[in-house]
Amino acid sequence: MLEKLDFLEDKYKNLNKKISDPKIINQSRKWQKLVKEHAHLEPIVQKYREYTKVMDSLEEDKEMLQGKLDDDFKEMLKAEVKELEEKEEKLKEELKFLLIPKDPNDQKNVIVEIRAGVGGDEAGLFVGDLFRMYTRYSERQGWKNEIMSLSDSGVGGYKEVIFMIKGDGAYSKLKYESGVHRVQRVPDTESSGRIHTSSATVAVLPEVDDIDIEIDMNDVRVDVFRSSGNGGQSVNTTDSAVRLTHEPTGLVVSCQDEKSQHKNKDKAFRILKARLYDKFQQEQDDEQAQARKSQVGSGDRSERIRTYNFPQGRVSDHRINLTLYKLDAFLDGDLEEMIDALTTSDQTQKLKKIEK
Repeated sequence: MLEKLDFLEDKYKNLNKKISDPKIINQSRKWQKLVKEHAHLEPIVQKYREYTKVMDSLEEDKEMLQGKLDDDFKEMLKAEVKELEEKEEKLKEELKFLLIPKDPNDQKNVIVEIRAGVGGDEAGLFVGDLFRMYTRYSERQGWKNEIMSLSDSGVGGYKEVIFMIKGDGAYSKLKYESGVHRVQRVPDTESSGRIHTSSATVAVLPEVDDIDIEIDMNDVRVDVFRSSGNGGQSVNTTDSAVRLTHEPTGLVVSCQDEKSQHKNKDKAFRILKARLYDKFQQEQDDEQAQARKSQVGSGDRSERIRTYNFPQGRVSDHRINLTLYKLDAFLDGDLEEMIDALTTSDQTQKLKKIEK
């Protein structure tokens, strides 16, 4: 661990020089990346420097104890050694957690995509429940929500909801939500009281900056059309809706919620960037599939991660075997206990790898 910390301190010093170099400052994209890396290393290096000071003082005190000292001074030194040893252990543990690989997307805003799965109309209603749950949670955090795209199911639910949550650290909190969510409850239309099982898929994508990904505009086909509502009726007399097709990957994004074609195009490009970035990340992660299997936040869209059971009033996360008997509060946005448990589990697993 100490060798790695020495290496990171040297890297930090080198980055200090680079971000002050006028030649690099003039290269905006490169400079921004170096500044981000510098900011990431700073707390680690500062903590390491604090640790080395404690170790130097400890070594000095132990050397002094080997000499001839009066009893009072010796007792004082022994007390100081004990205090420094306790501080050393505390700093060592803090350094271990700081060395856990940080997700570069953790501080970003997120684009959340919720889609109805199996279960027909009931699945669409569940999409609405999850949409409300995440918006309520973000309100509790003091974050802002922006709807990007809505597709009604016609029975009070949604086929698909895409929205952005803007707030510092939104991705770090919500990244474990990607996957299949399952609901077990008696639908209002079920006269016999039989429990139905439905599902919805959730994808949480970090908002992508221009420095994270570049899109060649020659690869994107832009089509415009008139917005339509339920049953296909036109809700706009101008071609304000926008459909983007990224031809190399086949990804298609449509936005029609705004009356302005410009605003719909802007939203569509933000979603396309996030999906492309996610696709490239998934491809990289697939190459390290074995390592990802042990991580809580695998982001596997096909993985069933959670069950919401209405008759028993419980919500269960299958990745960490945690069940909470507060379903109503959970669906009202009280997610903190679950998110904290997922974060702790993920960090613990990563810490074990560092210690091996």
